[in-house]
Amino acid sequence: MASLSTTPPSTANSAQDGLALLGRILLAVLFVPAGIGKLTGFAGTVGYIGSVGLPLPQVGAALAIVVELGLGLALLAGFKTRFAAAVLALFTLAASFFFHNYWAMPADKAMVQQLMFMKNVAITGGLLAFVAFGAGRLSIDRR
Repeated sequence: MASLSTTPPSTANSAQDGLALLGRILLAVLFVPAGIGKLTGFAGTVGYIGSVGLPLPQVGAALAIVVELGLGLALLAGFKTRFAAAVLALFTLAASFFFHNYWAMPADKAMVQQLMFMKNVAITGGLLAFVAFGAGRLSIDRR
């Protein structure tokens, strides 16, 4: 069966690679500054993690920094992209349940938390696309 695309393969690959790079940049803009913020505000991060009842908040804060900053930079560079995106996806989804549990909040706070929860679900979907398809050729991985 013939392809329905009218775009020549080399043009499609160039566009895909550019869009993959843009996607990695846009996702990294979320994770890298968050990791830096947790690093520079470590005590506040530990307090926030502890406030939701999670055990070992210092370990959780250190883990969050490694994931957000370290794997966020790996995603940005396209280094071990599938692994980085998979861990970031799991981290993002797990964080959604612990920190944006809108179903357990009063109605006046639920709407914003539901929006944050759904945003994280969408981010998880974008990350899973990188798990499935890789970083593209404009990366250290070079697909």
